[in-house]
Amino acid sequence: MRAHYGHLRWWPGETPFEVCVGAILTQNTTWTSVERAIAGLKQAGLLDPRGLYALPEAELAGWLRPTGYFNVKARRLRAFLRTLVGEFDADLERLFAGATAVVRARLLAIPGIGPETADSMLLYAGGHGSFVIDAYTKRIFSRHGWCAPDVAYAELQQLCARALSEMPPTATLDYWQDYHAQLVMVGKDFCRPRSPRCAECPLRPLLPEGPLNAPLARHPRRE
Repeated sequence: MRAHYGHLRWWPGETPFEVCVGAILTQNTTWTSVERAIAGLKQAGLLDPRGLYALPEAELAGWLRPTGYFNVKARRLRAFLRTLVGEFDADLERLFAGATAVVRARLLAIPGIGPETADSMLLYAGGHGSFVIDAYTKRIFSRHGWCAPDVAYAELQQLCARALSEMPPTATLDYWQDYHAQLVMVGKDFCRPRSPRCAECPLRPLLPEGPLNAPLARHPRRE
């Protein structure tokens, strides 16, 4: 994948706080929509924890309108900000301080933050080794016969963490960040829900034996 795309230097956020906001807003929408909302907040000088938290929820929802489900996302973002500002004095380093399991539990206790959002924050904003599992990862792995289509989040996360631990500890964080980014790109460009482009995909040599066609991609041979 890296031979095809190069190192992606991803997540697309300029600061750790922007990464956290983006991780919440990208739920059930495209990143392009999130970028529009974040650009508006930046232009208005509101993209900081205290500035956003000071906004009434209805006003915050208006700024988030480009992302869809903006009322729900306003509640979820405010819940995150309530923890960040109220309990950690708006200091992300304090929020992310501690063992990965402890910080992950801290994030998961915030309403509206599930495993994928928490792990995105940990990996790309907090510097923690917590591999992110998303729909792209599940689709790619199940189509290649590496997991069941209905695999549990934690099970697939453990599989990835075990398989991707060959790097020295100092290099693992960058490796995991880029590996997830590569899977996202392959999922968007090639391993599509319908009409997957298996013949052009960088992962073509790893497909199960058989003709490269959509039925195979939907129903991979399981060992």
